[in-house]
Amino acid sequence: MPVDSSPSPLPAPPTLCLLRTSAIGDVTHVVPLVRTLQRAWPQTALTWVVGKLERRLVGDIEGVEFVTFDKGAGLAGMRAVWNELRGRRFDALLQMQVAARSNLLSLGIHANRRVGYDRARSKDLHSLVINERIPARTGEHVLDAIGSFCEPLGLKQTQVRWDIPVPEEAHAWAEQQLSGETPTLLVSPTSSHALRNWYPERYAAVIDHALAHDWRVVLVGGPSPGERTMADAVLAACRRPPLDLTGKDTLKRMLAMCGRAQLLLTPDSGPMHMANTVGTKVLGLHAASNPNRSGPYSDRSWCVDKYDEAARRFLGKPASELPWGTKIERPGVMELIGVDDVIERFEAFASSRGLG
Repeated sequence: MPVDSSPSPLPAPPTLCLLRTSAIGDVTHVVPLVRTLQRAWPQTALTWVVGKLERRLVGDIEGVEFVTFDKGAGLAGMRAVWNELRGRRFDALLQMQVAARSNLLSLGIHANRRVGYDRARSKDLHSLVINERIPARTGEHVLDAIGSFCEPLGLKQTQVRWDIPVPEEAHAWAEQQLSGETPTLLVSPTSSHALRNWYPERYAAVIDHALAHDWRVVLVGGPSPGERTMADAVLAACRRPPLDLTGKDTLKRMLAMCGRAQLLLTPDSGPMHMANTVGTKVLGLHAASNPNRSGPYSDRSWCVDKYDEAARRFLGKPASELPWGTKIERPGVMELIGVDDVIERFEAFASSRGLG
């Protein structure tokens, strides 16, 4: 990975607070901003208000104080954050989440400068809780938009680095599950947005194809009932069963598994962005969302992109005429992605790596 931007000649603010609590994918997009700030201002004390689940992924990044927000606790979770930060005033708050809950949470965080989104990307009263804005741009990937939060402070994120720590235990577990040199396809079939999900029988057809070509295929996912239901449906449709690790890993173990795999098949989801942070290529399934905005940041060449076709069919206009960031989460939108579309991308990737 390239190093991030060179140190800034500007005076370093003594304290900065970053507020981005969720979701997993968006939290990975904050990490390069953290690295940029650390590189430019190594003496600046960074505090990151982050979600309870998301902290399990990034909470051991060196040089950052983490304050956990338990969104499931409602107002009590907000009060816990406010109590932990009581009596403190930051030089700047980077308010990187526009949801109403995050805007309300930010009211209990005191800062001289409150940097938020430009007017076009503000919603849910976001404009009332900030006093500065990032540059107004369109056509940006989410990671670049988050990276621009350092610009009002006088910095510029020009390169991207993650280096999310992965403990030795996670590496050892992943090596135990994925031993040897067999090319490995991870399949993470479930997004937290149900209308982004593909279909079990179509996943199964791709899995059967990969297994027939001597790939190891591993079904992965979290422990939620929805992810277990999807995994069971995929398994029931497979002619040959893949290795099923659904609900058995942790976020850190997932990072470690990605580091041992050649390719991840997934809809627009947190695992897509986790894989990208460790350099694993992603066969992303995009129809409900624009891969140029929210796809794998480093390399989208292996994705299936039906977003423009979805825009024309469901919204009556090409994607180029939609407001940037429009989601087309409509029933049936993922039917636009056929099995042959995915197998073609899988075969192209395998051929490019000499694995075909």
